[in-house]
Amino acid sequence: MFKVGDKVVYPMHGAGVIEAIEEKEVLGAKRRYYIMKLPCGNMKVMIPIDNIDEIGLRQVVDAKAVKKVLSILQDKESAMSSNWNRRYRANLEKIKSGNIYEVAEVVRNLSIRDKEKGLSTGERKMLETARQILISELVLAKEENEDSVRTMIDELFA
Repeated sequence: MFKVGDKVVYPMHGAGVIEAIEEKEVLGAKRRYYIMKLPCGNMKVMIPIDNIDEIGLRQVVDAKAVKKVLSILQDKESAMSSNWNRRYRANLEKIKSGNIYEVAEVVRNLSIRDKEKGLSTGERKMLETARQILISELVLAKEENEDSVRTMIDELFA
């Protein structure tokens, strides 16, 4: 159970801070929700408390994990399928996992592929989604602003 002020990651949406815990009636059913504010884009998300295990809600990583993420981003591209559809599905699974290391791999691999061969529209959108998820967690983990984290990632692939 998380509390107000906790920094958490919501897979496929990114990291944020729990601002409130509220009971709301949605579709005739009363449920308790975490109200999470995302630092990037000033968006708020309602997360049903009774579903957090299935959703994969977790704490933001610590400084040691941030170092590992940065080293993953600097590694060489890992083997990916040459089949666009298989590659897309594999990357989507990694993003859905909510695992920051797997999201970092997707960002690294697609960034490298974009430089070498270019990306399809679908993969370009996937890269932007994965980057935003990664940036939102690094913003909270490093306690830095979005622009400095975005610039740091851009410089790794420059």
